[in-house]
Amino acid sequence: MIGVVVVSHSRALAEAAVALAVGLLPDQGVSVRIAAGLSAAEFGTDAVAVAEAITAADSGDGVLVLMDLGSAVLSAATALDLLESPVRVRLSAAPLVEGLVAALAAAGGGADLETVAREAEGALAAKRAGFADSVDAGVTNHPQPSTGAAPVDNSAVVEIVEVTGEHGLHARPAAELVTALRDFDARVELRNATTGAGPVPGDSLTRVLTLGVLPGHRLEVRATGPDAALAVSKVRSLTEY
Repeated sequence: MIGVVVVSHSRALAEAAVALAVGLLPDQGVSVRIAAGLSAAEFGTDAVAVAEAITAADSGDGVLVLMDLGSAVLSAATALDLLESPVRVRLSAAPLVEGLVAALAAAGGGADLETVAREAEGALAAKRAGFADSVDAGVTNHPQPSTGAAPVDNSAVVEIVEVTGEHGLHARPAAELVTALRDFDARVELRNATTGAGPVPGDSLTRVLTLGVLPGHRLEVRATGPDAALAVSKVRSLTEY
C-alpha cells in the first residue's frame, strides 16, 4: 500500500489536516507520517525529518509527499537526496487538505503511486464545480457534462436512485460510497441525473465529488461485471436513508 507524508511549517496544521482526512474516511489502513514544524511551537521544515518520515511511511509500494508552501517544497526535494535506501517517491503539487483526503481514499483502495498522485492533484475539481453557479466566484468551472446516451450494453445494470441523505454525496458519504464499491467485482459509473454531470467512475473520490450531488438529486448508477447488481444495490443502500 502507498504511504503518505505530510510536510508543513506547522505541526498543529499538519496534525489537524490528518485528523480531518482520517475522520472523513472509513478506516483506510494507510500509513500517514508527519514532518512538520521545527518543534511543537516553532514554524519551519526540516529535510532530515522529511526523509525519516518517507522511510517510515514506505512499505515498498512508494510514498506520496504533500506539502504546504515555500520551503516545505525545498525541504521535501532535499530529503530525496538524504534517503539511505531507494524509495519510490512522488512530490505532489496537490492542495494540502483536499489532496490528502483524495490520496488516502485512493491509497486505501489499493491504487498505485501514479493513481494516488493523480487523484490528489485532481482534488480541486470538486471545489471548482461548487462555484459553477456563482457569478462572483472568479473561477472558471470545467464540469464533466454527460456524453449523451451510453453505448447499449445488455449486460449493464442501470438504476436511478434518489439521494435522500441530508448531506447528499459530500466528502464523508462520498468516501464511504467509493470505499464500499471497491469490495465488488464490478465497474461502476455514476451520473447526476438531475444536473446532467458525469458520468464518472465510482472508484474515484475526486471524480464523484465533481457530480455535486445534493439531497433530492437523482443519481444514475450503471454497473457491469459479475457483481453489478450487488454494487447497484449497495449504492442504493448508501444514498437512500
